[in-house]
Amino acid sequence: MAPMDGYTDFPFRLLCRQQGSAASISEFINGIDIKNGHPHLNTKLLFSNEERPFAYQVFDDDPDRLLHAALELRKLNPDFIDVNMGCSARNVSNRGAGAGLLKDPQKIATIIKSLVKNLDIPVSAKIRLGWDDTTRNYLEVAKIIEDNGASAITVHARTRKQEYSGNADWLAIGEVKQLIKIPVIGNGDVKSQVDADRLLLQTGCDGVMIGRAAIGNPWIFNDLPIIPGKVESFQMIQRHLGLMTEHYGTKIGILVFRKHLVRYLGNYLNTREIRSEIFSLVEEDTLLEYISTLLELEKS
Repeated sequence: MAPMDGYTDFPFRLLCRQQGSAASISEFINGIDIKNGHPHLNTKLLFSNEERPFAYQVFDDDPDRLLHAALELRKLNPDFIDVNMGCSARNVSNRGAGAGLLKDPQKIATIIKSLVKNLDIPVSAKIRLGWDDTTRNYLEVAKIIEDNGASAITVHARTRKQEYSGNADWLAIGEVKQLIKIPVIGNGDVKSQVDADRLLLQTGCDGVMIGRAAIGNPWIFNDLPIIPGKVESFQMIQRHLGLMTEHYGTKIGILVFRKHLVRYLGNYLNTREIRSEIFSLVEEDTLLEYISTLLELEKS
């Protein structure tokens, strides 16, 4: 399960794990928030033993602050620490964190070496192919990450400039796999199990990371491909919403759940009136009743 800010919180990770996801990684955690504190940090740090192997993913542009964050997170007993070197969001990458680190391979070496030296659990990293098409330095960066002691690397096969546009370059993942000996996890444009199998076959990578395709479709991780019917969809929505309200409280849980609900229901929310009504509901039971009725009406 790919770490996705704003999506892969504890409830969603748990659902995906129950469907067959092989590992859980937190939403990315800002090193500044660890150092200075953040009012919602504890909510973001929660995980369960059911999710193991579990990692915290951290990001920062400052190696010392990133190390401090990793050491603090280590106290919560994750199975490994993952360093975000792939986030393309401008407020992250433009400050030199996330994919911004790809501009400074020497800083990457410093970060990985420091974390490996000071932590007693494995360290991994998630990268992109480079800042843009003129600076595709993924092979150099992958070798640096391996040489400084990391235990695995995930390659999102796009540049920072691409963000999520265009096609993922799976050939690049294969090149990384041929170059280094540590496990390589491929990421990008995997929308089904067929895609996952094809990526493994084409690149020889050791694992597949699925991100956006899992939103509204946690069944994607199931061993047997599932095309959910309305009953299965409602049951998953009910389970997911219950976990969200338990985790965040009713008011915030329903608000945060809306972005998932859009993906679960898709074309069922096909008019402005329906969207306006469903997004005005603030009680869990009322919302579930409306969704149940909506599905039944669609069926008729």
